[in-house]
Amino acid sequence: MATQHRQQHDQNKNGGLKGTGSVIVIMVPFSLQSHMNQLLQLSCLISSYNVPVHYLGSTFCNSQVRNRVHGGSNPVDQYLSKIHFHDFPIPPYVYEDEDGSDSNSSDNFLPCFHVTEHLRQPFFALLQQLSSKARRVVIIHDVLTSSAVQDARSVANAESYTFNCASAFNIFSHYWEEMGKPSQIGGHEISIPINNLYLPSVLEGLTPESIRKMDHEYQFLGSRSGELYNTSRSIEGNFLGLLSKLTETTISNEKKINIWAMGPLNPVTISSKVSSTGRRDKCLEWLDNQKPNSVMYICFGTTISMTNDQIEQVAVGLEQSGTKFIWVFRDADKGDHCTRARACCRSPSLPQGFEERVEGEGMGMVVRGWAPQPQILGHPSTGGFMSHCGWNSCMESIGMGVPIAAWPMHSDQPRNAILITLLLKVGVSVGDWDQIAKKQLVSSSMISKSVRTLMASDEGDEMRKRAADLGAALRTSTDEGGVSRMEWDSFVKHILRS
Repeated sequence: MATQHRQQHDQNKNGGLKGTGSVIVIMVPFSLQSHMNQLLQLSCLISSYNVPVHYLGSTFCNSQVRNRVHGGSNPVDQYLSKIHFHDFPIPPYVYEDEDGSDSNSSDNFLPCFHVTEHLRQPFFALLQQLSSKARRVVIIHDVLTSSAVQDARSVANAESYTFNCASAFNIFSHYWEEMGKPSQIGGHEISIPINNLYLPSVLEGLTPESIRKMDHEYQFLGSRSGELYNTSRSIEGNFLGLLSKLTETTISNEKKINIWAMGPLNPVTISSKVSSTGRRDKCLEWLDNQKPNSVMYICFGTTISMTNDQIEQVAVGLEQSGTKFIWVFRDADKGDHCTRARACCRSPSLPQGFEERVEGEGMGMVVRGWAPQPQILGHPSTGGFMSHCGWNSCMESIGMGVPIAAWPMHSDQPRNAILITLLLKVGVSVGDWDQIAKKQLVSSSMISKSVRTLMASDEGDEMRKRAADLGAALRTSTDEGGVSRMEWDSFVKHILRS
């Protein structure tokens, strides 16, 4: 994580920043693992400046995010021990549709919005308690928990900042479309090659109920004092600049909205310790015996549930490609704050004999459960990453210099895939988005072709070189004097101001 770069960066060298002056930070994440993890990493970063941080969430979600960060290789214990976790019991969410169908849609978000709705009261009680003994309370909340913090505007010494878990390109492209795709914004020429790009609709891959819930959250963004992004100017400088111009001229007519690029928040270097027990993971031992850049890593995040028919196509395509692989094979998170019909909770299954065959032949390895993703991506034998293009995974892959076989499923993922494949040019598309959006099968031949392109072609080698260059730039950005380090210092200096 970003905070590991601060371990030799003692307090008298932190950009002239001194004590907190009784400033307290409250973090309010959206209860998806990828969102919670990003705000937990940010919590550790801010805590490294000796600023007290309070992390608010459901009992289950807080436990989950703590356990999973311990599964990594980074020495975060010293930062986690400083964070004040507030665990609140949340009544279970009950799905209304119980047809048992598999889903890659944003239906998986509905229990998370349910958590958000129940955080408003405990958040405000905590805010009132902390504001009575602090000079300033700084609230950093996920865009999708805006309604939970709406009462902060009634507290005189509180100010709120939104945290965006999506790419700057994704956020900018939505605003840009709403403006009618102008060629200039605030006198700033749009010179980046996006005017002729096909941009998937924000509505594709989202259910009507999820869209309604998101629109509800966006209604409470007006009182924010600034915006934070988990990205770096070293990779998205153009889009961050355009967003700044846009906020000056369009989004905010009453006050200037400052933007800070706080990424990368994920690990950019990997230590040898890979678990809280000190044991080396089996999949990493398997990678130790493979050739450099020879293994494809496959993982579709925590919200994706593939049908068994699609799983079979993936399995066949991997075997057809002839490429060695590690496949993290697990169902989407369900959590204990929701309940579904038993049919909806059935587990996916691999084709009969597939796992035994590929492992017996030494071609691949199937990982069930949680995997040490940063360590896998950072291993010299890993040469590609088949991903759903969640922004957390994109940032981890870019940081490790690994190109992506992009297979977006919903939400911000299709536009993240465009950034990866067409703008940064560090990835290849697995399937056609129109096909994926209509929930049509991505064939084994398409999967095999994308894997071979990325792993065994001159085109793939060029992508790997560009990814390596971007990874080096991202890692350098966190060094003393780097663009990301300066953003960290700037934000902390801002919230500690007199």
